[in-house]
Amino acid sequence: MNQKTMNSVYRILDASANRAGEGLRTMEEIARFVLDDSKLTSEFKSQRHGLAVALKPIPRASLLRSRNTSEDVGTEITAAGEYQRADLADVVAAAAARAQQSLRVLEEYTKTLDPEISAALEKIRYHCYTTSAALELRVAIPRESGSLRSSALYVLMSCGSGHSSFQATVEELLAGEVDVIQLRDRSADDRTLIRRARAGTEIARRLGKIFIMNDRADLALAADTDGVHVGQDELPVADARMIVGNRLVGVSTHSIEQARDAVQDGADYIGCGPVFSSKTKCFSEFVGTKFLTEVVGEIQIPAFAIGGIDLTNVDQVVRSGMHRIAVTGAIRDSEDPVGVAKQLKSVLKDAVAASAKPEEPR
Repeated sequence: MNQKTMNSVYRILDASANRAGEGLRTMEEIARFVLDDSKLTSEFKSQRHGLAVALKPIPRASLLRSRNTSEDVGTEITAAGEYQRADLADVVAAAAARAQQSLRVLEEYTKTLDPEISAALEKIRYHCYTTSAALELRVAIPRESGSLRSSALYVLMSCGSGHSSFQATVEELLAGEVDVIQLRDRSADDRTLIRRARAGTEIARRLGKIFIMNDRADLALAADTDGVHVGQDELPVADARMIVGNRLVGVSTHSIEQARDAVQDGADYIGCGPVFSSKTKCFSEFVGTKFLTEVVGEIQIPAFAIGGIDLTNVDQVVRSGMHRIAVTGAIRDSEDPVGVAKQLKSVLKDAVAASAKPEEPR
């Protein structure tokens, strides 16, 4: 390349590096000061640092000498809505687009200088896609967050012996104190699952509650449920999201590291357990209430304690600071499931009320 062309390339690289850094920093500030999410904040900071390291072989003096803002024709060109942001959702979307597009420009033009720089920038760009999506899912896309955040009692149930009895049970529970029902039955065939899920979803929406499909994102989409719940060995959050779109995606977590990963991956809520032993699933280890305390202290999305929780031990859960639970046997095995649900919900409500009271002066 002749000197004039080289200078133009440096000019493009300088402008794009500035734009990429600005976009990354904008998203980092939202992760840091709006979400108080240390992991996402660290991810964006790492990308900014990686960008600086990748571009270090390019002489900074060449970039600075190429800079000519006063004669940049682009400064006079504006697009409709460029100076308008309705809310933080718009800020995130604009920053993500700015960073990703600028990283791609950098990647393409550095191929003319050093392919190794381009390869390093490609990795940062792919990383940016993941983290910006996680941030946007947290801030920019309103799903059933309002009703989910106000939910405290989550019940898992099977298809049951018949369709009518299933409908009656769902109606009875959701008309009472239950906020969310998840359909989990690995012994049922797909047609039965879809039929039950459609019926449960219709009841839940009529009553202003939530109905979730376990594991099967394809069936959640087919039945038009409010979302899907996956485990650590099932479909990753990103893949589930590709199928269910704007519906809720929940994830089972067994450690604070898995909880952090679920947040970064864009999960809407997490299940935390198994807290105690249960008759529903067999586990060799139980997280106990220590994990719940860790989640309460760090994780911002709704989190439900799960695993062997009933009226005999729910007080241990609320003492950890967690005021949301998911239960199976406590309801399934009771002669009065509605009554048990009412008692469990009462314990959770009392705990929330107690935590909201200001401390007495000493």
